[in-house]
This record gives sequence, structure tokens and C-alpha cells, in this order.
Amino acid sequence: MPYSIGEFSKIIGIPTSTLRYYENEGLLKPDRDENNLRVYTDDDIGWTTFLLHLKGTGMSMAELKQYTAWRAEGDATMQARMDLLEKRHQLLQENIQALIQNLDVLERKINFYENRLKGKKYAFAFKSDQEKNSSEE
Repeated sequence: MPYSIGEFSKIIGIPTSTLRYYENEGLLKPDRDENNLRVYTDDDIGWTTFLLHLKGTGMSMAELKQYTAWRAEGDATMQARMDLLEKRHQLLQENIQALIQNLDVLERKINFYENRLKGKKYAFAFKSDQEKNSSEE
């Protein structure tokens, strides 16, 4: 089904200005109608959704452009695309672990304040008991 840029923008959930920017950067290549207006398809929905997920992983514009170029080249670049995704996967896993550690510190600090407000006193430790035990091994 064909979609105008406005319709496509609503479906994808990003502004038309962003769609035009992505097109200028070579990430999107919508068809054009007889009036030279952009026409998006269901395939564009799938690609753009995936592209937004890649962006959400922290992939840089250069990496997004490289992945897009490799995609356009076809199956011959499948290994390169997979390598890029595996690299991003590893970085994302590391970021998730760092976020989990930061969340743990915040939760323990909130717990510390809650207990202090209830009159309980103890020293706050930046490392959890589990972290202390694993560093001693």
C-alpha cells in the first residue's frame, strides 16, 4: 500500500523532517509519484522500523550509513553486516551491564535514605555485598 510522507510519518512515529533528513543521508529511498512526491511502501515501514531500532542501540550515523550501503549491495555483504551487528550487540550488552550497576547503586541509596528517614543509621556502601564478594575471589 502506498503512503504519503505525512501518512508514513504517523505510522512510523517520527516527524516528516526526520524522514527527509534520513533520505538526504541515504538511509531511506522512497519512490516518487508522477508529481515527484514521496511514496512510501509497506517494505519501507519494515526497513525504517529496523533502522530506528539500530539507532536505538546507539549506532552512529556513519554506522547506519555503512549498514544501509551494505544492505543495498545484497547478500555479498551479509558477513560484514552481521559483524557490525555483533559488534553493536556486544557494546549494548556492556552498556546494559553498566546501567544495571548504576541502577543498583541508586536503589541502594534510595533504600539508605528511606531507612535514615525511619531513624535507622548505617553507612552507605557503593559496592553491594555481591560485588564485594566477587572482587575478593
